Amino acid sequence: MADTDAQPMGNADFNAASTATATTPVKGATQTATTSDGTALANTVTDAKQALKDNAGKYGQQAADKARSFAEDGKTRAGEALDQIAQLLTDAAGQVDDKLGAQYGGYARTAADSVSGFADQVKAKDIDALIEDATALVRKSPAIAIGAAAAVGFVVARLVQSGVDADPKV
Repeated sequence: MADTDAQPMGNADFNAASTATATTPVKGATQTATTSDGTALANTVTDAKQALKDNAGKYGQQAADKARSFAEDGKTRAGEALDQIAQLLTDAAGQVDDKLGAQYGGYARTAADSVSGFADQVKAKDIDALIEDATALVRKSPAIAIGAAAAVGFVVARLVQSGVDADPKV
């Protein structure tokens, strides 16, 4: 809007500018615009910020609950897998007795008992205790943790690779 009169700006010009309605705010500017009836939008902005914070907290709690559920399921599966390994070692101990001698069969039984005891410990602890134990182990022996992570990564990569190679090419 061009100023068509040759007069310097006066109070009337300032009053006309102050009655303008709010438009899209400039990036980085604070939102203190007023509506045509003169009410401030600051309350609306504050309410919107609080609603966002409330929703973020709710979704964060839902994510934590879902993660805990997955961790409980994983703990159960790990306990079952360890029980199966212990049973496999116990079954193999008899064959080791026949082929290599009772001394080596005893080693297999000892290993089976150790795995079975570890499975019982995993089943008995809650997720928080297992996480604390893992954290303590990593802090105590970071080299062992890195080596174990590398070994698990290698095994997973080999499993994935063998699954991909087994798919027939069409």
